[in-house]
Amino acid sequence: MTDKKRHIRLDLEKVKPGGFAVIGIIVTTMIAVVIASVLEHIKTGTEIDPEKDVYLFLHGRTDLQEKAGTALVAYGFPKEKIIKASSEKVGKAGDYMAMLWRPPRPDHIKIQKITRVDEVEPDKIIGLWKGVSKRDIDTISLE
Repeated sequence: MTDKKRHIRLDLEKVKPGGFAVIGIIVTTMIAVVIASVLEHIKTGTEIDPEKDVYLFLHGRTDLQEKAGTALVAYGFPKEKIIKASSEKVGKAGDYMAMLWRPPRPDHIKIQKITRVDEVEPDKIIGLWKGVSKRDIDTISLE
């Protein structure tokens, strides 16, 4: 037996019987959190609310606006709900953000759901979007 294995065995022998119950509870809790996270990702990644607006961030690539719009419609967003994002007007909680990613040469669209909108003083670059909290939902290829 190697020293490392013997060391682990000796450590396990020091654990009191109640200690294994605590370890079991911790491991079970960790597994539950991972499963819940995966299920939430699957749920949010597949369900799009067609009544909500989606704000399209082109990052200066207006040449890709039509291609991005087509990809978003194919994903499930209604064409009339796709709004070109501006720094002066932000969405509401529950709306979506679609960003051409990664500037300056995007190859996909990052879809995010707006989770909270706080009132803020506009930033010089991102404007009122500075106060928007969001979470990643999915990505769509531009290819």
